[in-house]
Amino acid sequence: MSWDCGLRYMFSLSPALQQVGVCSMHDKEEMSRLEMVQRLAKDGCRFLQTQNSKALERTAEPHSVEAVRVCLKERGQNVLVLQRVSSEHPPPPASAGGGRQEEKDRSRSLSSTDSSSLVSDRYVVVSGTPEKILEHLLSDLRLDDGQVTAQGKEAETLLDDFLLTYLVFMSTTDLCQALLGHYCSKRYRGKEEGKEALYRKRKVLHLVSQWSALYRDFLHDDEQVKLFMKSLYRCALDDLYEYPSLEKDLKEFQKFLRMHRRHTVDEYSPHRKSKAIFHQLSLKENWLQPRGTQRETREVFCHVYVTLDSYLSVRAPVTSVAQDLLHAVAERLEYPEEDMVLVTVAYPEEKLILQPHDSIYSESMTTPGRLLVCHKDLTEIMNPFTDNAELQQRPVRLLGMNTWDVAVALTNFDWGLFNSIHEQELIYHTFSRQAGAGHTVALDLLLQRCNEVQLWVMTEVLLCASLCKRVQLFKKFIKIAAHCKALRNLNSFFAIIMGLNTAAVSRLNQTWEKVPGKFKKLFSELDTLTDPSLNHKAYREAFKKMKPPKIPFMPLLLKDITFIHEGNKTFLDNLVNFEKLHMIADSVRLIRYCQTDHMGNEVAQKDSQDVRTYVHHLHIIDNQQTLFELSHRLEPRV
Repeated sequence: MSWDCGLRYMFSLSPALQQVGVCSMHDKEEMSRLEMVQRLAKDGCRFLQTQNSKALERTAEPHSVEAVRVCLKERGQNVLVLQRVSSEHPPPPASAGGGRQEEKDRSRSLSSTDSSSLVSDRYVVVSGTPEKILEHLLSDLRLDDGQVTAQGKEAETLLDDFLLTYLVFMSTTDLCQALLGHYCSKRYRGKEEGKEALYRKRKVLHLVSQWSALYRDFLHDDEQVKLFMKSLYRCALDDLYEYPSLEKDLKEFQKFLRMHRRHTVDEYSPHRKSKAIFHQLSLKENWLQPRGTQRETREVFCHVYVTLDSYLSVRAPVTSVAQDLLHAVAERLEYPEEDMVLVTVAYPEEKLILQPHDSIYSESMTTPGRLLVCHKDLTEIMNPFTDNAELQQRPVRLLGMNTWDVAVALTNFDWGLFNSIHEQELIYHTFSRQAGAGHTVALDLLLQRCNEVQLWVMTEVLLCASLCKRVQLFKKFIKIAAHCKALRNLNSFFAIIMGLNTAAVSRLNQTWEKVPGKFKKLFSELDTLTDPSLNHKAYREAFKKMKPPKIPFMPLLLKDITFIHEGNKTFLDNLVNFEKLHMIADSVRLIRYCQTDHMGNEVAQKDSQDVRTYVHHLHIIDNQQTLFELSHRLEPRV
């Protein structure tokens, strides 16, 4: 097949895959041909192969369109594999594609599409090298200037896939260099029309804006990104006089850089360009200002032990001092703060008293030892539970609280953690658990919170020595779980149900027999949602019906992403398996969907101060042996 423009494509059908087309290209300059293929495909043109008319008939069949793949080769090696897909919508206007009209007219003379057809073809990435994947995505990106098209949405989705997962196969430094190279590229100089050069530059600025919006604070501490943003901004300013239409894109770019100075085309005329650059360099670039170091902004759950096997969970910044934790513990235990001291226990017999203004965490964000609160004479405030005869008279504060208030406080706490999770944290957690330890802060806190709520349920039940009060506690927790489900907080909902289903609690047959039938029925209905059979079908169907914002059960979402990761190779024949990354990005985007609130369905509600204090500082026994000993003390084994 030959065209008037002198480009030659060779499509051949493999004996094994008779529906697959292969296109071979052998040097970098031929990439422009692939871009033309993409533009022609978007306009619905069919490719003719005169050497084999039977093969053409098979390839042109509607059922085989999805199977056509194009392979780009450089120096005999595959560098990009694309698959042709069809979109059921009218082809976009020619002006939106930025292509050459005479090339399109010439190709249409070879093969015209049926005007009544609503199918337009485009190419999506199957695999490739990082550089070629980026080059294709930039080529496929559409700037419709306010027109929302199905093809534009598809291209934006693929771009989103790339930005979410690029850290799996390339460094941020490599991405910055590649983007700057695409913006300043002179490869098409003399061949490329001014309109096409402008369109390419606008695409790069659009991609960088999307990247900045997606990663938010993740980019602010990266020196390479700061340097790249400065360089790209200077290049855009240099181009502003030659391409006045860039001014609109430049203003959008300024918003992401948080720069307030307005620039005009006249300001960047050739006679004032050097002066303009001076002004630009003297600007206070707010985007480039540090927004607080990791140590200043990171929060943790401090475990302040009140006995040898139980602690209070206190959410606090890593900059907290001893006095802050003492105040929180005293408020939760309703004990005079002046009668307590905070000590670190490095060895069983070695205790070090912390002064009020001593920092809890070192520069490495680790505690010097176990934190323990004691009397000033270093005696324990509470005796070990298994030897504590005072448990019979222990008041159960939860029984005096409204179950809806408790559910609201739990949901508000969880929402504060969930809403601060970045989608990239799931990528770091899945692909680079060790390297991404500093990038999964909010995710780690939410997972830890789920575990602590489960232990809290067990602790409250097993520390209640009275059978009557224990029955009331069961009723309370069942109602709290139902309220959490109504509030679309599936994280705490799962934690409470799992806490009631643990062996140490579920074996309390005497207690369960006293629970009224309607509560047992409600618990059975709620428990059905946690049923893992058929890949958690009950939970998935119920969660799908809930409107956002909502909090998913995060361990299950991470399990789904891990399953995709471990069941598919990241690299195929030394090429990035982009199909796998698309599946992972699709799962990760659930976070974004759950955090949105287009319908005004608020999750966070006003809660009670007393209940908030109680829920924020949960008292937890983290020793499984102690929990089972308490369970057998309450109801000895027959």
